[in-house]
Amino acid sequence: MPFKSFTDYLLLEKNYSALTVNAYQKDLESFLKFINLEYEVENINQVNYAQIRTWIVNLVESGISNRSINRKISSLNSYYKFLLKTKSIEANPLVKHKALKTSKKIQIPFSEAEVSHVLNDFNFENDFEGIRNKLIIELFYSTGIRRIELIELKLLNFNLENKTLKVLGKRNKERIIPLLGTVIETLHLYIKQRNALERITDVDYLFLTQKGVKLYETLVYRIINEYFSNASTKVKKSPHILRHSFATHLLNQGADLNAVKELLGHSSLAATQVYTHNSIVELKKVHVKAHPRSKK
Repeated sequence: MPFKSFTDYLLLEKNYSALTVNAYQKDLESFLKFINLEYEVENINQVNYAQIRTWIVNLVESGISNRSINRKISSLNSYYKFLLKTKSIEANPLVKHKALKTSKKIQIPFSEAEVSHVLNDFNFENDFEGIRNKLIIELFYSTGIRRIELIELKLLNFNLENKTLKVLGKRNKERIIPLLGTVIETLHLYIKQRNALERITDVDYLFLTQKGVKLYETLVYRIINEYFSNASTKVKKSPHILRHSFATHLLNQGADLNAVKELLGHSSLAATQVYTHNSIVELKKVHVKAHPRSKK
C-alpha cells in the first residue's frame, strides 16, 4: 500500500474516521493511476503542477462536479502537506492552486408541519421495522445527528437515567446530546422488538435490519425518503435534510447559535451559520410583528 504511512497518520494522529481515510486513499490511488497512464510516472512525489492540471482538466471533461473535484484535490493537497511535514518533498506542487468555483447548495429544510405530519399522523406499523423507522426519524429530528453517526450508535451510547446520548462524531470527537421523553418511549418499544429478533449478529449496535445485522447507509436514506415523500413535495428528502431541519427549527425558536453548534458537532461557528439563512424568514415575521414602527 503506497500511502500507508499517510493513512496511518490520518487515523492515528488526526483522528479521522475510517470512512474518511478510505475516501482519501481512493482519491490518491485514482490520481496515481492517471499520471501513471498519462506520463508513466510511478512516484507521486515527483509530480509537477502541470501534470496535476492535466488531471483536473480530465476530471472536468468527464462531467464530475466542481465540488467533487475540489474534494479530490483537497485529498491530494493533504498528502503533499504530509510529505512536506515528513521532509519527503521540498515543495508542494499545489501550493498556489485555487479551488474551482462551486455554486452554493441551497438546502431547503422540512417545515415543522411536515415533520409533525410524519411523526404524528402516519401509521407506523407496530412491528420491528415500523418502530425502528419511527425511532430513526425521531432521533434524526430531535438530536441532529449525521447518518453515519446514527448507523454507528451502540446500545452503550445511551444513558437513560440522565436522558442523554453520547455520539462519536468527525475526527472521533465525542459530544453529549439530551434526549426527549418521546424518543426514550420509542426507544424502549424498539429495544423490546430488537430483543425478539431470531438472530442478532451485530449485537453491540442499536439499529439493525430484520436479519440482525447493522444498518447500512442506503437503507437509512430509503427510510427517510419513503416517509417524507408522503408528506413533502421538496426535491431532496434525506437524513441530511432532517439534520438541517433540526438546526433551522431550533434557531427559529430562538436557540443560541453556539448551543446549536455544539449539538451538531461542528468544529467552527461558520459551519453552523449556514443554517441561519433559513431562520431569516422567521426573524422577519417576528420583526414585523413586534417592532413599533411596523404598525404605522
